[in-house]
Amino acid sequence: MKKTFREKVMFKCMGIAKKHKLLKYPSLFMMAIMLGGYYICRHFATNGKRYAGIAFAMLFFMSSCSFSFAVFSKQTGFISTQETYNAVVEDSDVALAVEKEVIPDDEVLLEFDEEEILKEYETEEDLANVDSYTLDDILGDEESAAYAVESERVEETGEAPVFDKNDWRLLLVNKQHPIPEDYTFTLGTIKGSMQCDERIISDLFAMLQAAKNDGVNLAICSPYRDLNRQEILFDRKITLYMGQGYSYMDAYKTASQTVTIPGASEHQLGLALDIFSDTYTSLDEGFGDTEAGKWLAEHSCEYGFILRYPAGKEYITSIEYEPWHFRYVGKEAATIMTQENICLEEFWDKYL
Repeated sequence: MKKTFREKVMFKCMGIAKKHKLLKYPSLFMMAIMLGGYYICRHFATNGKRYAGIAFAMLFFMSSCSFSFAVFSKQTGFISTQETYNAVVEDSDVALAVEKEVIPDDEVLLEFDEEEILKEYETEEDLANVDSYTLDDILGDEESAAYAVESERVEETGEAPVFDKNDWRLLLVNKQHPIPEDYTFTLGTIKGSMQCDERIISDLFAMLQAAKNDGVNLAICSPYRDLNRQEILFDRKITLYMGQGYSYMDAYKTASQTVTIPGASEHQLGLALDIFSDTYTSLDEGFGDTEAGKWLAEHSCEYGFILRYPAGKEYITSIEYEPWHFRYVGKEAATIMTQENICLEEFWDKYL
């Protein structure tokens, strides 16, 4: 009878071990190695189809991940963190983008007082020429001072609050949820021509006063903006990026990360405003590390305001971290969002 490979190996190695005592252990070790390799090869040979299927599945998975990562990492920095979110909303971006017309830099909405408007909105990083007011400035105006009443505190009843998606304070506005065409509100004067929804002014002044009591002098700018001014900001951003070599669509998508698309800006609701301090007059990420930025992040909820675009939530809000941009949502909702570290979109998913 013809011997198998296993029997041949065992017979040969055992024979050597018996004849040569010094080679006993080396021959047994060699036999174990050869038989181990034999059984491993035999296992793969008899299960080849199964392992081929597993290999094919892994190859397909890795190829899919590589493709997704390539799309995800098409650009560096903040834009790369937004690609997966933008893939969901790209159709809405395209629909909005094709409706807009690129306006050359020297023809920006000439029907308006261009010099005066662009002086205020040419850049939000440099506030040297931006109309802004501190609490002392505001209360010097009799019309504005009339709003300066003590902010009412929310009484804790021990019951979980119930929220209504139709509550004006909780209106969700972003690229996917533009401002409703029938939405109306009454503007109240903060100071001079600076206005916002009159329903939030008392809480706004109370917050400014509380900050001042704690030694933090806050200043506000860019509260309510009408559609025309929002379009100026957005069009100038597009023109800026196109001047750097971007295509119109890429410039549009990039601009939408730093300036909200017209018709989807909370500034148009009169519920949002930009805040800085007398010691830090730039609207940039550095404001979040200042005493004023930290005070607002901790205490603004006590007066109904939230940091609308927090760090780490860019993939949800589709807007870069803006430690200066605060939105009024009411004290109960603001307290929950701050305590749970969630943004307005997440609040809607969880509570409305």
